Amino acid sequence: MKKKAIVSVSSKVSGDDEAVEVVTPGDFYKKDNAYYAVYEETEVSGMEGTTTTLKIGENKLSLIRMGSTTAKMDFDKKSKSISMYNTPYGTIQLEIETNSLDININEEGGNVLINYNMAVGGNAPTNTVLTVNIKTQE
Repeated sequence: MKKKAIVSVSSKVSGDDEAVEVVTPGDFYKKDNAYYAVYEETEVSGMEGTTTTLKIGENKLSLIRMGSTTAKMDFDKKSKSISMYNTPYGTIQLEIETNSLDININEEGGNVLINYNMAVGGNAPTNTVLTVNIKTQE
């Protein structure tokens, strides 16, 4: 059931005027009880050489990056998560607390809206809204 898709990911930090948005081609499929969107990061995102996988479950989204940047970030309404973000410049600890998670995905794609607080390296948390849109192509 693997389909070609256009994956749009937008991240906006509270207090910033502009969102950071990446729109890229990728693959979309369902495996077991989760949907997966897989795409290659570009120079625009600053993570060229990295493959990003979004694993979208019923009540959880995992963002998994492998390559020049390596990370696994879990967004789950029921718990906080701590992950290590490995970059070419070093490793950073991320603490994520999901405030709200709205998943509306089916075989044709869909939307995910996540509002979360993230503390980087023990600093004060910042509030961020992450929007994911997946459109399958015939």
